[in-house]
Amino acid sequence: MPLAAYASDPARSRGRRFQEAPAPTRSEFQRDRDRIVHSSAFRRLVYKTQVFLNHEGDLFRTRLTHSLEVAQLGRSIARSLGLDEDLVETIALAHDLGHTPFGHAGQDVLNDCMKAHGGFEHNLQSLRVVDELEQRYADFDGLNLCFESREGILKHCLRRNAEAIESREPGGVASRFLHGGQPSLEAQLCNLADEVAYNAHDIDDGVRSGLLDLESLQAAVPLIGEHVHAALAAHPRLTGQGGKRLLSETLRRMLSAQVYDIIDASRAALEEAAPSDAEAVRVQAAPLVRFSADMRAASHALKRHLFAHLYRHPQVAEQRVRAEQVLRDLFELYANDAALLPPEFASGPDLMRACTDYIAGMTDRYAIKEHQRLTGKTLF
Repeated sequence: MPLAAYASDPARSRGRRFQEAPAPTRSEFQRDRDRIVHSSAFRRLVYKTQVFLNHEGDLFRTRLTHSLEVAQLGRSIARSLGLDEDLVETIALAHDLGHTPFGHAGQDVLNDCMKAHGGFEHNLQSLRVVDELEQRYADFDGLNLCFESREGILKHCLRRNAEAIESREPGGVASRFLHGGQPSLEAQLCNLADEVAYNAHDIDDGVRSGLLDLESLQAAVPLIGEHVHAALAAHPRLTGQGGKRLLSETLRRMLSAQVYDIIDASRAALEEAAPSDAEAVRVQAAPLVRFSADMRAASHALKRHLFAHLYRHPQVAEQRVRAEQVLRDLFELYANDAALLPPEFASGPDLMRACTDYIAGMTDRYAIKEHQRLTGKTLF
């Protein structure tokens, strides 16, 4: 399908921070996607927590499998809307590169440890990974991605951090957080695909783990109940059986409903706004890739239930306490003795930020191993 007029066109990219000759066989966004896939930070996502720690079970999602699911959903929707699939895939695969070990517990710990030194945001850290921390090229730090890829990676940004980026890069990737406006449609799409993916797979992992129950879910969450009933109506033999087949059939239907809702609602919004090109998208007051009002309400209700019954489940909370202790101990050790850091981190001008960069890049199992080695304690 040809690109729509409002899509991000790789031939009209705002470019890279360091000029490079074009590739003979790939678009600029395809090059960015390939650079992400070959990065060290991307490989480490396979051992970083989504909800359940990596060692708790081989079938639970990790940051890597989550990113792949976001990319798959994003590409499917992009194709229907005439957007650039390669840019969507790039942003999806890169959006969690800056996530810490142990999921949001790790982010909260590092933000607390860095409170007096600028704090910590995982979206900002993802940008830092692709702009500075990856070391794969002789001429520059980072991956030298296109503006559009970097813009999509920076999903959220506190004002003080946006101001710091803007001072270095006027009118750049943080400008919209200071002056209003929207990112590209491809970035907007990745934001929604991220939400759709983690809601579905957190239900899947939660039920498989035994922390959630499908029967209780269908009674408490209308979006789940609707698709459980539809699955049973279409496949009566699943009645009373429960199990993987009913769960999978329910989630498949729920994902499809959300994808089609995004396509229909976004088409309507795009038709009404009629942006002439990709730049016209950025001056809109609200995102044009969106849920319908009913689906937005249903998604919020689902997220509230997951927050109360999965993310705050006592078993998850118990693991969170241990994870927080591991990272607090590591930060304190490194901050008090830079010799414990690898040379490439210890030699930098900002020790606190170097400690954060090193810890944020760790996998769950490496953080546990390092903590045990340095403290002699076994918390997991």
